[in-house]
Amino acid sequence: MSHSSPIAWPDTNRQAAFEGWLHALAPKHGLLAHTLAPASADASFRRYLRIATADGGNRIIMDAPPAHENCAPFVQVAGLMHAAGLNVPRVHHWDEPNGFMLLDDLGHQTMIEVINREQPGANLALYQRAVDALVSWQLASRTDVLPPYDEALLARELALFPDWYIARHRGVTLDAGQRETLESQFRLIVRHNLASPAVYVHRDFMPRNLMIPTDAAEQRLGVLDFQDAVYGPVTYDIASLMRDAFLSWDEEFVLDITVRYWQKALKAGLPVDADFGEFWRAVEWMGLQRHLKVAGIFARLTLRDGKPRYLADAPRFIGYIRATAARYRELAPLLRLIDQIEGTAAPTGYAFGRV
Repeated sequence: MSHSSPIAWPDTNRQAAFEGWLHALAPKHGLLAHTLAPASADASFRRYLRIATADGGNRIIMDAPPAHENCAPFVQVAGLMHAAGLNVPRVHHWDEPNGFMLLDDLGHQTMIEVINREQPGANLALYQRAVDALVSWQLASRTDVLPPYDEALLARELALFPDWYIARHRGVTLDAGQRETLESQFRLIVRHNLASPAVYVHRDFMPRNLMIPTDAAEQRLGVLDFQDAVYGPVTYDIASLMRDAFLSWDEEFVLDITVRYWQKALKAGLPVDADFGEFWRAVEWMGLQRHLKVAGIFARLTLRDGKPRYLADAPRFIGYIRATAARYRELAPLLRLIDQIEGTAAPTGYAFGRV
């Protein structure tokens, strides 16, 4: 493989291991080493490369340094999703000690790239395909296969908000009373969310992780970034699909798709509440958990990992958090606290240091 490759390798040992692996693999899979090019990177230490094949197709190579990334869950969940009838990349080869993987290429276009942001209704068919994938995934659920989305994990996720968003990003130190408020509100949120029945949860089910198939006859959207899947609240993935980290819809469209999902899930025998109003409230509480977590993660990606573009979406989450907290009387203390931190309190309110 020529060293004029467009792929940068900060570590020459890793580069040598990769080139040896690719050289050995290329003949069997018809890989054209000279076509190797970056495909994408995600928020972790993983990155993806695209390589052409002799038959005119493409494959994806995952480069996931084992010191930072454990690929076993990716392989496990890819198998579960494939068995559930989802369109996911098959794993053709996995060099476990080095963290190199040869995968199917599900195409170049993510769902978010083809969405019409101006006309929600124009995206109805796309979202229905996403809902179909979600229902198929949830129907495959079995206990004791994936890690539980339990109280400990939910609490650990919520802790990212005070640790990274409030303390590090906003530079605010909470006093004892504010800390107690936050903790009791978090306990309430966790309790609400654990009351929902459990199914398989993708955990980042949103248009950025869904692919438009290159084959027009393929109705199933491709599904990516599923390695963090868990067994947890049935409300989670529909909350992340419709209350997107990178995209906002008006409530009418969010309701429309959530109702369609709920009807389909109910018909399929999934454990959603038979009363849509109850189900919608449960989805709102789940969305609140997710947004608190994601605000913390995006602050951490910026401040620790040097990826500032994520924090540009923070106002979207704070907006979601405030809207949900404003709707439920039990969440009034959380709304007050957020308003103090953000300096968005009503003029009569207390906006420490920001008046």
